[in-house]
Amino acid sequence: MNLRRTRRTEPHVTAVAHPLLHSGARDAAPPPTPALSDESALVERAASGDASAFKALFQRHRGDVARLVYRMLNAPADLEDVVQEVFVQVFRSLKDFRGQAKLSTWIHRVTVNVVLMHRRSAKSRPVLAEEAPGDLIADADSALPDEETERRERMRAFGRLLERLADKKRVVFVLHELEGLAPAEIAEIVGAPVLTVRTRLFYARRELEAMMHEEPTLSGIHVTAKDASSKKGER
Repeated sequence: MNLRRTRRTEPHVTAVAHPLLHSGARDAAPPPTPALSDESALVERAASGDASAFKALFQRHRGDVARLVYRMLNAPADLEDVVQEVFVQVFRSLKDFRGQAKLSTWIHRVTVNVVLMHRRSAKSRPVLAEEAPGDLIADADSALPDEETERRERMRAFGRLLERLADKKRVVFVLHELEGLAPAEIAEIVGAPVLTVRTRLFYARRELEAMMHEEPTLSGIHVTAKDASSKKGER
């Protein structure tokens, strides 16, 4: 199973409610200028309160944030709300960004923290609605070509398995196997040593491999549990 093949297939967030991110005729961002084309300049201007610079950062990074949220939550209904919260936190914390890491790495860290807080909050809330009946999902998929229907079912099945991993293992698996990040960058994002990241990745792969037989659509697919000390994926 080529886990990275779906990198660009998930939906992107098109609009959010935060006033700094909402596009309108009154405050539409002007076309990029040479001064604003450099990301460090954008960060400096956004941190000082320049709304157009922050909108430019939002436009640059919202696709990556939306994809990571989608993969970590496996709950598209919450996607827009969580992405909005990520960028609210980015806006509030941007003044504290000192450039010790790449901006994208820092935004990934914010995203992971927001997603984990969202998951903890969701677990503490009562369930007010039941999951959609399987026949409704089947009806929605029936209009799709067989290959696309099968691909979607494999994605749903794999998402169900990911949901069963502990948060720390799921985070490193998504960042490495689906987002394609190296262990060193993941270590910066999660605030753990590289060896710890490799160890979590090893156990995540092993647990997923053990669960594969429970999902018939994933038969024949393997998630190899590499040695935790392996340097595969380092860039």
